[in-house]
Amino acid sequence: MTDHDILSAAEREALSEVMQAPAQAEQWVLIVDDDQSARELLAELLSLHEIECLTASNEKQALMLLDSERPIGLLLTDLRMEPHDGLHLIRKVRESDRALLPIIIMSGDAGVRDAIEAMHLNVVDFLLKPIDTHKLLKLIKRELNL
Repeated sequence: MTDHDILSAAEREALSEVMQAPAQAEQWVLIVDDDQSARELLAELLSLHEIECLTASNEKQALMLLDSERPIGLLLTDLRMEPHDGLHLIRKVRESDRALLPIIIMSGDAGVRDAIEAMHLNVVDFLLKPIDTHKLLKLIKRELNL
């Protein structure tokens, strides 16, 4: 260490480790909604904010994507879908290898019982439609560490 160094040897070593650490893998958002227009609008919103996403129209597609090697870091799902609703999908996720995946649920038609059940399934938030896009983006960025 010279008289002009502002970092100690320990600080220099810690900085070197951080600089050499691999970059955090990019994480995507999986949007699940049986309404094609809603899926496309959400995907476009996220894309405009440089957030990568995948879309699925039902539980079966969503589970296939979650089983893939895709770097999905958050699930954004509608509540009311056919043949299985968003709560059914969340239960399946919670029983899988992706049990700790952050999940945000959305609904235009939800009751108190739905919200309580969603919270028991450890969702990040339960948003009512029409979605407050500023709140949604803030939640997503927080969960993905953006």
